Amino acid sequence: MHIEFRHLRTIQAIHRAGGLARAAEMMNITQSALSHQVKGLEDQAGVELFVRRSKPLKLSPAGQRLLKLAEQVLPQVAALQEEFSGLRDGSAGRMHIAIECHACFEWLFPVLEQFRRSFGEVDVDIRPGLAFEALPALLREEVDLVISSDPEEIEGVEFIELFDYRAVFVASSTHPLAQKEFVEAEDFRGQTLITYPVERTRLDVFSQLLIPAKVEPASIRQVELTAVILLLVASNRGVSVLPDWVVREVKYSSDYVTRPLTRDGITRRLYAAIRKDDREKAYMQELLGLAGKEARKLQAV
Repeated sequence: MHIEFRHLRTIQAIHRAGGLARAAEMMNITQSALSHQVKGLEDQAGVELFVRRSKPLKLSPAGQRLLKLAEQVLPQVAALQEEFSGLRDGSAGRMHIAIECHACFEWLFPVLEQFRRSFGEVDVDIRPGLAFEALPALLREEVDLVISSDPEEIEGVEFIELFDYRAVFVASSTHPLAQKEFVEAEDFRGQTLITYPVERTRLDVFSQLLIPAKVEPASIRQVELTAVILLLVASNRGVSVLPDWVVREVKYSSDYVTRPLTRDGITRRLYAAIRKDDREKAYMQELLGLAGKEARKLQAV
């Protein structure tokens, strides 16, 4: 038996209309064409699907089984068509994000909150577990956007500038290094360095300062939350290096100070890496636009 979607729609329409004439009108076809379709379906099934001479026209037990199938399948087909339509016009899709900048959680959440109001049909997720293999995951289409400060030349991938920031030294206002105009690599010897729990090559203090100078702190303490890092620093339990915008955004007290790293300071740039083929999608353009808007707020502070 070969059942097509039009057969399921026919059964459903006749059941709802209670007769062939009204069903044909609902389906915008002639009653003759509809009768021919029903007869062909009954010939395939080998059973009658309707109880003849009943008003309104009633389904036979076999017709009821087919109606049940129609009511299960047709809504799923309609939902799939709507989803595909959303994918075509860019109103629906997937936005899975990998973050190489741990501090960026606090910057990204306001962006995503605004994004969901415009594109609630887009499946949004943050994949921190992929942070250190994020770009290969982007190429494999496991994620759709990567927040990174390390652009690379990768075929099919575009790095879009978001904003610049300075990595700054953070210490208790009573710490001896707080008296310096700026802090250098050698100043970290003998210090407890409080960092996010990520590989040191992904931390600005190591990649831009300590590793090139071959300087190792006395110890490293890893902390997940920025607020806790600042509480520990204010309590003189160690020193840290954070993006300047992070310290401005979460200023809890005056018990810690910030100082530039080196006389000239260390400036970094944050990027959004995406697949070039995704650039023109409506929801991707919206997210990038919101990200840029939020970035300008950070730089204006």
